[in-house]
Amino acid sequence: MLRTHTCGELTAQDTDKEVTLCGWVARRRDHGKLIFIDIRDRAGFTQVVFIPKESGDAYKLAQDLRSEFVIKLTGRVNRRPQGTINTKLNTGEIEILVKGLEILNPSLNPPFEIIDELDVTEEARLKYRYLDLRRKKPFENLLLRSNLYKIIRSYLDSHKFIECETPILTKSTPEGARDYLVPSRPNPGQFYALPQSPQLFKQILMVAGIEKYYQIAKCFRDEDLRADRQPEFTQLDLEMSFINEEDVYSIIEELMYKIFKELKGIELKIPFPRISFNEAQKKYNTDKPDLRKEFNIEFAFSWIVDFPLFKYNDEEKRWESEHHPFTAPAEEGLAHLEETPDKVKSRSYDLVLNGIELGSGSIRIHNQVLQERIFKIIGIDNEQAKLRFGFLLEAFGFGAPPHGGFAFGIDRLLSILSGELSIREVITFPKTSAGICPLTNAPSDVDEKQLKELNLTIKKGRGEK
Repeated sequence: MLRTHTCGELTAQDTDKEVTLCGWVARRRDHGKLIFIDIRDRAGFTQVVFIPKESGDAYKLAQDLRSEFVIKLTGRVNRRPQGTINTKLNTGEIEILVKGLEILNPSLNPPFEIIDELDVTEEARLKYRYLDLRRKKPFENLLLRSNLYKIIRSYLDSHKFIECETPILTKSTPEGARDYLVPSRPNPGQFYALPQSPQLFKQILMVAGIEKYYQIAKCFRDEDLRADRQPEFTQLDLEMSFINEEDVYSIIEELMYKIFKELKGIELKIPFPRISFNEAQKKYNTDKPDLRKEFNIEFAFSWIVDFPLFKYNDEEKRWESEHHPFTAPAEEGLAHLEETPDKVKSRSYDLVLNGIELGSGSIRIHNQVLQERIFKIIGIDNEQAKLRFGFLLEAFGFGAPPHGGFAFGIDRLLSILSGELSIREVITFPKTSAGICPLTNAPSDVDEKQLKELNLTIKKGRGEK
């Protein structure tokens, strides 16, 4: 190890210790012959002082230090003089009298200061995201994500869930948002799709007998972006066999209780209220009611249930699924699916937090004949169904158990937990509202050789030559 301690752990109890620290120059102050440096790493800050007689050659080298230089220093821990203690820092009672200094790497002049209250455009922060992440709040947001993952995994592991990875390169099954398509070089003219969710694979895992699956999954949707949308996002995805709605509610409510208790010190009241879709529309004029005032509580959860199974698309003059076509209809609607699809309720449920849809799920169809009936109602005939979903229908023929699940947006939950208005603030390298990565300038052109290998040509836009 290059260092003996981090920049956030030394206290008065370490007085007179010889230590070695590594980090970035956060601030430099010259007080006559004394040079003060605040050195920073991810653990915090430590004040160090260079004195001509005591620091020797290190004092001369310190005159060249500038903001964000990466340095290694050795020295002795001293108590700060009376009146100079900084109570805002864990290390505020001490300073390091430097005996040796090594510049590990100099730095260009940063385009903005590495400070908490930063007045700079979002595009500039994202272009220099590696500098932005040196600031306290962005770093804490990433740490919050890491801690959230630990809680999720610990809780689901204790309930005997198995973490399984599903493919990123998969089959395009367009239904809802647009797919991101990836050309296949060995199969000219054919394409993979990046998954909008692991939906079909997790259902197949239930057929496989996994029984309890979860995944912290990357998902992709080619859609117009807003503050709470990204072209790629992360969700917690889970599925269970031999369960009903109550089992899903219980697992998710207990997980949310654990998350809010451990990360925010908030004890949620469970079970969450359950409100039918019709009641929510009638009472709140929305299916995403904000119940904070009504219940006089702070992060207010509710389940919205009894959604319609179908909605009518006036533009295309056809029925389509309210959620997705793999959602099971309520038992009482089975006999009237084709005659009165508008009256059929679904076995789906949304989880709403403070007026924001956090996630959704449903009890799934596990019967091949029923799945084919649903496809026909939404305009997918047997031939199309076999082409697009044949692998799922075939799997249902080999003893599919009753199953259901849930997924919620981790980015969206983190933005609420951290008090951020945009999910971009809780994503390591987010894209702008135009879907652009300012850091890498993606998406970008590719050369003709790559296009040729993929048997692709670019159709020039209007006005191009």
